[in-house]
Amino acid sequence: MHHPREADAWLHCPDPRDIPSIAAIADVLAQANVRTRAFDSSLPSGPGILLFNEATELLFRFLRDVSHGGLQRILAVAASSAALTKGRSWQLLQAGASDVFAWDSCADPASVVASRLARWKAVDELLNSPRVKNILVGQSPSWICVLRQIVEVAHFTDASMLIMGETGTGKELVAHLTNAVDPKPHKHDLEVVDCTTIVPELSGSEFFGHERGAFTGAVAARDGAFALADGGTLFLDEIGELPPALQAQLLRVVQEHTYKRVGSNTWRETHFRLVCATNRDLLQEVAKGQFRADLYYRVANWTCRLPHLRERTEDIIPLAQHFMYLIQPDKELPKLDQSVQEYLRTREYPGNVRDLKQLVSRMMYRHVGAGPITIGDIPEEERPASEPVQKDWLDDEFERAIQSALTLGLGLRDIRSAAEETAIRIAVSAADGNLRRAAQRLGVTARALELRRKAQRQSEYNPNGDETD
Repeated sequence: MHHPREADAWLHCPDPRDIPSIAAIADVLAQANVRTRAFDSSLPSGPGILLFNEATELLFRFLRDVSHGGLQRILAVAASSAALTKGRSWQLLQAGASDVFAWDSCADPASVVASRLARWKAVDELLNSPRVKNILVGQSPSWICVLRQIVEVAHFTDASMLIMGETGTGKELVAHLTNAVDPKPHKHDLEVVDCTTIVPELSGSEFFGHERGAFTGAVAARDGAFALADGGTLFLDEIGELPPALQAQLLRVVQEHTYKRVGSNTWRETHFRLVCATNRDLLQEVAKGQFRADLYYRVANWTCRLPHLRERTEDIIPLAQHFMYLIQPDKELPKLDQSVQEYLRTREYPGNVRDLKQLVSRMMYRHVGAGPITIGDIPEEERPASEPVQKDWLDDEFERAIQSALTLGLGLRDIRSAAEETAIRIAVSAADGNLRRAAQRLGVTARALELRRKAQRQSEYNPNGDETD
């Protein structure tokens, strides 16, 4: 039987009493080219296989701890389908599992596991390749999860894609990434059409091309976007701006892969991947009758929403350094003073990543000398009027969470333990699993943090322990 290429993963069961035959499962996986090792919390975890017989709170806590917000790929494998009743599969995904699978759901479960791991490995190799890293920058969990989806769809399918997001979140860059990792041989460069700049009188020529003499000023034949994108990728930016007549014409080409130049009676073929972008809610536009429903479902074989910059604040400094490099690629980059870093992290960015890029450019143009970039390099009109006001974290939302816990019958011990566990999980995730950096953020030593994490895991095996305070 054919198995995917070799894959490596850790193999773990939080409570070994659940599945005593872990060694036997490891042997079966080895026959499917999956090399496994024991889970070690002190080492970078990488992809993993989590075995369980019952989806318990212990399992959810372990997933939240080791997945680092979804950065680490974990396949949750139930010993039997009976363990995945009552919505447990969805809870496991929410806790951090990348996928959920029951060992008894098919005749060759090891092959299924191997296929999942091989696909994830291939996607992450693409994600870490220069052709991706040179286009899109960021390591926050929300950003990596979106990029993984984009890379997988772009490389392993020919599905049309609809990219949604606020202005400045990088929708055109995603289109370039899609074309870059598309495996089609001899593909052309990305063909871009900005739907906000199309002149209605010339729209037919823009998309279809025209023959010589087709209209006044057509002194020579010209290829349109459909011809130029043949064999590659056509990117329609702000597709929600297309007028109804053009929507109908686009639908016909997408469905039939044929078109005529303006002024011609000859049908031509074209085959391209369609990638569209919008900052509108197209489903709302469909409900209003302003966007064709049939076209929507053609362009949205796969959809994704790019996170705005306030959802990925961990990426602000790496993005700023990337933009600095683009401005001065042949020079040693100046460091960012701590006050400047704090300013960049806390500033609001209405224009998202594009807004940050413009700000960094203006700071670099003002900077002189070999020292770090300091707050004096921040343009006057960009400086805060006064010291930034720290947001009170003890707000209504925090109180509602405590009220909800009390309503559910949780006591002070449970609330305190949950708060500490959540803070540790968030800090470790933000530090990409680096305990030293996470400990600095939490105000404890790395040794103390490791002891607390071990104590948490041990206490989970004895959830009915008595309160000692």
